[in-house]
Amino acid sequence: MYPAVKEVIPGDNYILSVVFDNGEKGRLDMKPMLDFGIFQRIKDYEAFKRVRVTFDAIEWDCGVDLDPEFVYNISKENIPA
Repeated sequence: MYPAVKEVIPGDNYILSVVFDNGEKGRLDMKPMLDFGIFQRIKDYEAFKRVRVTFDAIEWDCGVDLDPEFVYNISKENIPA
């Protein structure tokens, strides 16, 4: 079972800082996704900053959301050892 997203903080340059319910933290760089499909909706930085946690996932008010398992796997890859 994957950990749920507990907190998400939008940062500069389209980086999300994520805290999971197991105490782990991660960083998710959204820039590579912004030119594709539904993610174009959060290319506007003001829209990007309106991110929130809904249930155990990440969501924006414009209808974009991210599965918590995806967020966990990708954000953990972006933490330097």
